[in-house]
Amino acid sequence: MKNLAIAATALLAVVGSARADSVLVLNSEEASYSILSRTGRIEQARHPVGREPHHLIATPDGKEVLVASTATNELLVLDANTGEKRRVVRDVIDPYHLGFSPSGKWFVTVAYRLDHVDIFHADGFKLAGRIFIDGLPSHMAFDAESKTVYITLQQSGRLAAFDLATQTLKWNVPVGNTPAGVIMLADNKRLLVALTGEDGVVSVDPKDGSVTGRLQTGKGAHNFWPKGDGRHWFLSNRVEGTVSLVDTQEMKVAGTIKVAGGPDCMAISADGKELWVTQRFLRRVAVVDLDQLKVVANIPVGKSPHGVFMLKSDPASPGSPISPAGGALRSVSTSPASR
Repeated sequence: MKNLAIAATALLAVVGSARADSVLVLNSEEASYSILSRTGRIEQARHPVGREPHHLIATPDGKEVLVASTATNELLVLDANTGEKRRVVRDVIDPYHLGFSPSGKWFVTVAYRLDHVDIFHADGFKLAGRIFIDGLPSHMAFDAESKTVYITLQQSGRLAAFDLATQTLKWNVPVGNTPAGVIMLADNKRLLVALTGEDGVVSVDPKDGSVTGRLQTGKGAHNFWPKGDGRHWFLSNRVEGTVSLVDTQEMKVAGTIKVAGGPDCMAISADGKELWVTQRFLRRVAVVDLDQLKVVANIPVGKSPHGVFMLKSDPASPGSPISPAGGALRSVSTSPASR
């Protein structure tokens, strides 16, 4: 019995230390999320969540994480330190992607399946306005003043801008084939849009949506994650099985990382040494060493892993601002060039 107690104490110590640097991953086709140990490179736990969880985001105060469950029309609220369930926000219709404006005043969800954009007052999640728009609304970005949200429309090949205060459409223009990830650069003067159907990125003027530049990256260019220096962004190329490091000042590919199996959402560790990448087609998460620009570990998770988040139980970690986030799967959602 004494030896058993000692063994149990040792096991708890190992688990406890692993929890101190945990990573949360959404398994979108398994209705679950996994908690992984960054140092142990293992799955520590798996918990149920709604149905079709795709994307997640930290609240402005950094204390909670919202997981969008598209098919159950709800947000699961998790503790940003531990990943433990706190509560459920119901009647948020078809939340595929989600985001807070920089000011923290507005909260936006896009209904990929039902073709609408919902703008909420972030305090209390009270719906301010719903705008119906064709074309499979997908990813989003905000301007620095929190006046406008920009949303890609994957099916129609367009980018739309919405006024947050009035909940109205400002413009809706073509940008290229199957636009997915979209980001606002630090100067607030350029948007970058990943064109999954054209294997690269376009630079867009946020005033009117006009395309001002183009960069080829890799087949199936899909989603972004910041390196953290204000200049470089990682971009997943889902069909090619690579991640590009994009220099947004010179608009060039500064490096390429091989990541097999449909790389999608990403998150960087607090120390800046690792990039964690979900592998949608392999039920794994890849760990990339950023000094070597290569995968050093693959961790098995659930089916179709999508969003990924660095939990804040790592004392130095600020968490993940966005991970980057339906009903029954539609034919377009199973294609490597979508969602």
